[in-house]
Amino acid sequence: MAANNRRMSGKKGAQVGSGGQRRRGLEGKGPTPPAEMRKGHAKQRAAQAKARRAQGRTTQRRGGRSASELVVGRNPVVEALRGGVPASTLYVQQFIDNDERVREALQLAAERGGINLMEAPRPELDRMTNGLNHQGLVLQVPPYEYAHPEDLVAAAHDEGEDPLIVALDGVTDPRNLGAVVRSVSAFGGHGVLVPERRAAGMTAGAWKTSAGTAARTPVARATNLTRALEAYKKAGVLVVGLAADGEAELGDVEALDGPVAIVVGSEGKGLSRLVGETCDVRVRIPMPGGAESLNAGVAAGIVLYEAARRRS
Repeated sequence: MAANNRRMSGKKGAQVGSGGQRRRGLEGKGPTPPAEMRKGHAKQRAAQAKARRAQGRTTQRRGGRSASELVVGRNPVVEALRGGVPASTLYVQQFIDNDERVREALQLAAERGGINLMEAPRPELDRMTNGLNHQGLVLQVPPYEYAHPEDLVAAAHDEGEDPLIVALDGVTDPRNLGAVVRSVSAFGGHGVLVPERRAAGMTAGAWKTSAGTAARTPVARATNLTRALEAYKKAGVLVVGLAADGEAELGDVEALDGPVAIVVGSEGKGLSRLVGETCDVRVRIPMPGGAESLNAGVAAGIVLYEAARRRS
């Protein structure tokens, strides 16, 4: 009997109910998810890699930021505030002589809003400005957010228009850049393209010369201007270079009513060799008065007017 009990002791006895686990185990789990959603599947890994590459391209499309800038001195600070130059902080020296320019600077900063007012001792302002004659007023201009060159073409297409862009080659005067931005805005252009190196950037001087139009006209920055222009050509944009010895006269270029990028060189050297060779056509502006050249702002304005006239 004992042996019989030992044999029976190994058998599975009564258990608590399974709560329907067995029944649910027999039920279907729904349709099989797509391969891209199955963990560890090759197609899922491929889809994730594609998403990472797209994110990388988005990051690279940013045109970058400039460094912050300081406007130093009572008259420059007041003029910058009058001209709508973006500003983050106005530093005022402690115990400063409260003359008319100081009062106007404080009033303009308060009226605009969003500008921090900071009182600082003279030694601190001397340190900030590397010993420049700040006269007790220093205005900090935040970094400029540049667009990507492709963004200018995309903005035109979003508006259902042919791109009209001005590219600057070797223009180092910020006032010329500001004047070009103003002309592009006035004649319905879609932006300005500048090289990253050896070229004027969107400084306080450029902002002031643009007369506020820089707030609505994007400036893009290219690591390599020649490659950016080649990309424009592949996108169907005609690249027109301005040159005193151009093979065509401005009035004869009928393609200005289509997608076009106008390349303006420096007043002294004109277009660089590689940029000139990249242009589809080089155009000269007739000057009966005999002037040898025009500055970038004036030359760009003339061609933009002609382009706007043909498009109207």
